[in-house]
Amino acid sequence: MMTEKSVVTRSPSLILSFLYALIPLMVLMVATFLACILAYSLVSATGDAVSFRTIIKKASQVFLLLSIFPAMRYLGLTKFDLGFAARARFIKQIFQGVGLGFMTLMPVFLALYLLGVNVVDETQPWTAFWVSKKLVIELLLALLISFFEEPVFRGLLISGLSRKMSITAAILISAFYYAILHFLNSKIDIPVAEINLFSGFMLLGDAFNHLLNPEILSAFLALFAVGVFLGIIRTQLKASLGLCIGCHACWVWQIKLSKSLFNINPDSDCLYLVSSYDGVIGPLVTVWLALAIVGYFVYKRKNCQSF
Repeated sequence: MMTEKSVVTRSPSLILSFLYALIPLMVLMVATFLACILAYSLVSATGDAVSFRTIIKKASQVFLLLSIFPAMRYLGLTKFDLGFAARARFIKQIFQGVGLGFMTLMPVFLALYLLGVNVVDETQPWTAFWVSKKLVIELLLALLISFFEEPVFRGLLISGLSRKMSITAAILISAFYYAILHFLNSKIDIPVAEINLFSGFMLLGDAFNHLLNPEILSAFLALFAVGVFLGIIRTQLKASLGLCIGCHACWVWQIKLSKSLFNINPDSDCLYLVSSYDGVIGPLVTVWLALAIVGYFVYKRKNCQSF
């Protein structure tokens, strides 16, 4: 039976864990606040050379990335704590992660093609030069994305949260923030002549309101599964951030190539397997990664019992 004393001692722990889980949200709010101010300043000075929404989005990402350094200093974290291995090993991990990403996502693309969800886009030029250019450009963009997102979510966020709560909770919270960040976007266009100091905050409010749209649930669950999968990689192996970066980059690379090379067949009976987010992320990815996670822990448990 739980005593009154145990209730008293557990409650503060739960409350503190909840408060710690809100810290990333506070950092995100500060980053977007600064981005809104910066976007207004730049648009006021340069006009519409760059989209107001684009400046806010990219500046928010930069501020989030920069937040790693003061957070590391405050928490006393090292590069090793964030998951960075020595240079040679880190580079090797990236290549290994690319291989893992290819093996884990390519079956999804094959299934979508065989089920008639993806059909070849015959309007593309399909020359050797065009395909080669696509392969290189999309790979560079994928690496850029993964080098931003992984140190933030699988590096700082998991490392910082795991000091205050269990590894499992840290992985889940990190995956949650990783997933919602993909939908924190506004489609409102404000004419340059009408932009004022508060315009960015109006877009920010619309972006947060978009998180309540039930249509994003399918893609959110898939991205949450992605975050959990990468979080497990990060925490099961020491200094394994390179694996996460490589795996993430390969996934993004394949998705970008798929969007260039294939079209979604709206008449497919299996269209429910993907979401409207990018034509790949959806229930199929969620189930596939969930099975991979379960399979890993089943294998690990059996392997441990054999010794």
